[in-house]
Amino acid sequence: MKSEIRIADNSKTINDFIKLPGSIHSSHTNWLPPLYQDERAFFNPRKNRAFSYCDTILAVAYVSGRPRGRIMGIIHRDYNTLHQEKTARFGFFDCYEDFEVATELIEYIKVWAMQKGMQCLTGPYGFSDRDPQGFLIEGNNDVPLIDTNCNLPYMTDFLTRAGFEKLIDCLTYKFDIHLLFPEVYNRTRQRAESAHRYQLLEFKSKKELKPYILPVLQLTNETYSHLYGFYPLNETEMKDLANRYMPVLDPEFVKVVMFNNEVIAYVVGLQNMSAGLKRAKGRLFPLGWYHILKSIKKAEQLDLMLGAVKQEQQGLGLEIWMGMKLLESAKKKGIKTIETHLILETNLRMRAVLERLNIPIAKRFRVYTTFFNQTGQPENI
Repeated sequence: MKSEIRIADNSKTINDFIKLPGSIHSSHTNWLPPLYQDERAFFNPRKNRAFSYCDTILAVAYVSGRPRGRIMGIIHRDYNTLHQEKTARFGFFDCYEDFEVATELIEYIKVWAMQKGMQCLTGPYGFSDRDPQGFLIEGNNDVPLIDTNCNLPYMTDFLTRAGFEKLIDCLTYKFDIHLLFPEVYNRTRQRAESAHRYQLLEFKSKKELKPYILPVLQLTNETYSHLYGFYPLNETEMKDLANRYMPVLDPEFVKVVMFNNEVIAYVVGLQNMSAGLKRAKGRLFPLGWYHILKSIKKAEQLDLMLGAVKQEQQGLGLEIWMGMKLLESAKKKGIKTIETHLILETNLRMRAVLERLNIPIAKRFRVYTTFFNQTGQPENI
């Protein structure tokens, strides 16, 4: 039965858009529910500044009056201008196992994108690389990570059947806390540590950490600028990001390297809170916050959220120094495993650091794309 596509632009359709994945994934063991409080703020143009510089559309597919699928279309105007592209994105794409509904949602976004002069459609991707990107194609049975897609396997099949092809993969790596480092790593650390021009900062409280949050995110802007999909944060967005994570961030899992009173390197880890988010079922109240905080305290996995080294200081062993200090802190807190956050497959420098240690890939997320031809139909790359 053909679905009815409605734009989510009122309280009912927006509520359907936000709540639908909870129904789709009700029996999906490894689905990680979002915090609905955060979702309502994220999809609210008055609270999410990204809506001000992007063209967007939220759509819900209804069959017999019931929501059966959803999708978001995004045209990041500033990113397209910067990279001289005419690319539309789709994100937050989910539906029941119904290829017809999936196709109708995709086609709806394609028509919208072509009407705005776009030449291709790429996704899953949000406003930026800080939103869930790519569909999970490997590691479906592993512990989920926050801010990543927990899609069911049929979603990737739907995309390939609809004419999409791989654009790029994002990878995570996972390793045991008692990983043995080759002697060359220890020597590299000692070299960096004994170079008195560098100072590695560790933190015991959020009060100590707070003055370094904006410099850390400014360094992120500088060092991530060449990566696919990245668009720099402005100061308001930096503060919003800090406010989101500071309540659950343990300062002992943040390491910062200073040089001439400037932040030149950092790494940030976060205890995996998947168990707590599942128990919270998307709600902070009345007891969701308790389950989340409890899972953080009992976590046995540390997720690496962000890290960067200033370009002119790369290759000097600072990332090894920070990483080994982070491992020391993790061992003291009872952490057993560490998983990186998403690393682009083209980020060969970071991958080399991990693969030299024979650390295996844990998860693979794939971003897809399709081009439009002059008749407005999809065209394979």
